[in-house]
Amino acid sequence: MTNVYILALLAYAAFSITDASVKGAGGQLTIFEIAFIVNVFAGLALLITRHPNEKWRDFWRTPYPLAVHGRAICGVVASLCGVYAFTTIPLAHAYALVFLSPLFVTIMSALVLKEYVGPWRWTAVVIGFIGVLLVVKPGYLPFELGHLAAIGTGLGTGTAIIILRRVGGKVKTTSVLGTLILYLLAINAVAMTFRGITVPTLRELALLALAGVCYGLGQWAFVLAARYGNANQIAPMHYSQLAWAVVFGILLFGEYPDALALVGIVVIASAGLLTIIREKLRGLKSATPGSAVIALPPSSDDS
Repeated sequence: MTNVYILALLAYAAFSITDASVKGAGGQLTIFEIAFIVNVFAGLALLITRHPNEKWRDFWRTPYPLAVHGRAICGVVASLCGVYAFTTIPLAHAYALVFLSPLFVTIMSALVLKEYVGPWRWTAVVIGFIGVLLVVKPGYLPFELGHLAAIGTGLGTGTAIIILRRVGGKVKTTSVLGTLILYLLAINAVAMTFRGITVPTLRELALLALAGVCYGLGQWAFVLAARYGNANQIAPMHYSQLAWAVVFGILLFGEYPDALALVGIVVIASAGLLTIIREKLRGLKSATPGSAVIALPPSSDDS
């Protein structure tokens, strides 16, 4: 039991290192170059996380091609928006806005999937949104394009979750992961040729390699956690990323959140945890994203 929590915490710590490494490497390289290099290394996650009951031919054979390709497009949007957000605004701000994805999932669950969304979940969504406002403080702090990009990451991630929910567990994880990696590599490679390629420095290359490797290791730890535990054990650990955002922001980038932002982070985490506890009592599953930069599905529970 304890090992499940430890594995989940290690996975989300690795995902946070991925996002922080991307932020550290940003500045000179385009978002397309950053995403391409990271995904070259993150592609190793396919070798690590393939379920033993799935075959490599599942990569291109799927009964729901529109869902798989639609999810991949959402992943590309979320990935590019995530890269831009993490390289232009404070980590705490980026994570707070990315954590709007549960709000988008709740709204789309009601509108698209026609699921019943009770007052408890709507209340938690409103509380979480208030927490985001406390962190970002629109009207008091300048609202930059990076903030809009972070919202785009949350929206892209939420839409991807809804797409996979619609087809249930009938799509193989290998199909989802493989198609997404292929889209990310192809689209970013084409975009790089039009925007121009800047040869990364050794420092930038090392940071982006670290980002990709950490994502692969995080994916491996997450799959192990999902294998030995369940979604309701793992989902609360997702909110540890908010703590990592504060720690990395202070130690690596000199980003000190004020008291109001810290209160907002606690509010966001509390709203999410209360929802998870509520759904656990009702026997429902909770789905959470992994890295905002890579935007890959964390486990077969989501596919």
